[in-house]
Amino acid sequence: MIKNNNDITYLRGVGEKKAKMYAKLGIGTIEDLLCYYPKDYIDFTDLKNICEIEDGESCAFKGTVTKKLRPHIGRVAVYQVAVSDGTDDMLVTFFNNHFSYDNMVVGQCYLFYGKVNSDFAMKQTASPLFIAENAEHAIMPKYSLTKGLSSNMIAANVRTALASCETEELLPEYLSEAAGLMSIREAVRNIHFPESMERQREAKRRLVFEELLVLQLGLSMLKSKNKSKSGVKAAAVDMEPFYGSLPFAPTGAQKRAVEECIGDMLGELPMNRLLQGDVGSGKTLVAAAMMYFMAQNGYQSSLMAPTEILAKQHRDTLAGFLEPLGISVELLTGSMTAKEKNEAKKRIKGGEVQVVVGTHALIQKDVEFAGLGLTVTDEQHRFGVAQRAELQAKGQCPHSLVMSATPIPRTLALMIYADLDISVLDEMPKGRLPIRTYGVDSSFHQRLYRFIIKYVKEGYQAYIVCPLIEEGASEKTAATAYFEELKSGYFAGISVGLLHGKMKQAEKDAVMTDFKANRVSVLISTTVIEVGVDVPNAVVMIIENAEQFGLSQLHQLRGRVGRGNTQSHCILVSDSKSAYTKARIDTMVATCNGFEIADKDLELRGPGDFFGYAQHGLPPMKIANMTEDMETIREVQRYSAEILKDDPKLTREKNKGLRTLTARLFRGGDNFGYN
Repeated sequence: MIKNNNDITYLRGVGEKKAKMYAKLGIGTIEDLLCYYPKDYIDFTDLKNICEIEDGESCAFKGTVTKKLRPHIGRVAVYQVAVSDGTDDMLVTFFNNHFSYDNMVVGQCYLFYGKVNSDFAMKQTASPLFIAENAEHAIMPKYSLTKGLSSNMIAANVRTALASCETEELLPEYLSEAAGLMSIREAVRNIHFPESMERQREAKRRLVFEELLVLQLGLSMLKSKNKSKSGVKAAAVDMEPFYGSLPFAPTGAQKRAVEECIGDMLGELPMNRLLQGDVGSGKTLVAAAMMYFMAQNGYQSSLMAPTEILAKQHRDTLAGFLEPLGISVELLTGSMTAKEKNEAKKRIKGGEVQVVVGTHALIQKDVEFAGLGLTVTDEQHRFGVAQRAELQAKGQCPHSLVMSATPIPRTLALMIYADLDISVLDEMPKGRLPIRTYGVDSSFHQRLYRFIIKYVKEGYQAYIVCPLIEEGASEKTAATAYFEELKSGYFAGISVGLLHGKMKQAEKDAVMTDFKANRVSVLISTTVIEVGVDVPNAVVMIIENAEQFGLSQLHQLRGRVGRGNTQSHCILVSDSKSAYTKARIDTMVATCNGFEIADKDLELRGPGDFFGYAQHGLPPMKIANMTEDMETIREVQRYSAEILKDDPKLTREKNKGLRTLTARLFRGGDNFGYN
């Protein structure tokens, strides 16, 4: 976007000290600064008459200075002016700020923005923002801040950048005209300093359009790139030995997903498929079936998991499915000793093992496969597109299966997973009982503790989930304090464990190992247990301060119980009286269907940050919002399809700018073969 994009210290007024503050906001270059868009605006053009302003209201109003009161200089210096707009009077107070007081002129009109309080004498406001009535910019940007930086400071630096830097237009002219978009220079200026809120909306539309179009183009091109011929040559396999070795019958959805995957893998092109299933729907079994299929064809398979706990769990589960059939399963993680890792790598390179399960350790440069035919990525939202590509690069265009238990609203799946075909497990294994869910307030605590003790005495286990690790300024229940309180109180004589993200990996592994082995009866934990951990003997979960968690996160947490054949229970504890919290808890009580919950979450949150783009392995978005901008998503999907039909690799001169933008968003464009 910026020609000759320089370090932010090239801007007048930004030295090393301020640059360090900007670095905390992720701003290192002038372009970063111009792409640091305001979170809100103060609109001095939307004025209220003073007589209409209610007590406690924050708003903009106009007032002519009628009198400057004598300052009161004490421990706190108080400066006051009286203003009027003809409908009523207002007393404006500044504390320790003689500059604002000195610069105000009796008889001149100013625009103010602040919180207004009323008493019997007159309305008043303290330390308001104000500008001259004829100020050039009557709409002021508000930015997310860090210590030492104010919105005014950032705005001043942005003005300098706009005045001194040349903006490069990268959207093709034919596209801007067809979509009715303003130029990039106009858009950047009006997103920071709008001429009007209408112009701000036009600017935002232009920037959102560009961001979503480039994302859609990049994901679509990744999908097309994977349509190059695979080096993996597979033939049909009799799957009955695999199914016959299972201690249970697969669901219809699992068999259907296996058939879809095998159908892809028998073709000339590599499979690139997402397996999306609710908590406990049996995704690992489908992965095991694919690994059996590949082993019968003479190829290795790998599974990459986001944590060591999950990797070890997958290794154990897959070994249970596959080793009785003569298929060896190897583990490779960062915490293994150098000797263990070297020996594992030799076996992998030598083809002695057919299945390798690991963490990010799998994508290290010195990990070589004898013949990698299938890559499986679990909880794919924890890995970016580039990391998935690194794993696939270990083979000759191997097949790829990515698994996610994070339900996605159906309306958004096409954008989020534009680079993948999708299989959905929409059926739960037989014998799985729906988890009974309840919403209560903290007055129920003693009853809940007795409830847990009852199940522990019967040999079962329980989770208690807290939103914080340590006690602090917040009143929210903290895991460490809760642990100390309960282990010597209600749960004295019961084995209680503590698990949180600040513990060392070895400590986490030890606690989870003890919990899985039932040496710990009650586990007090933060959300570190959210993803994938499988303890069928755990049948009770209490989630404290449930209002602190999103609906989808609550659903993921709840999925840690109900893994066996015993009726399980999830109790959501919250003292919040808000209608929003009640609606969310009512949803959790009413259904265990993750897709229904995801749709409700989207409905309740509205245009909020539903995703957190990194959650889904997507490049970071600076302004687009996957829930707010659905109309633009549909628009860019249409334009993307037309552009790539005409120019599949964006090699034409007219699309040079789009090629540059996709390369930037997807870390250099090497995944498209640009480099």
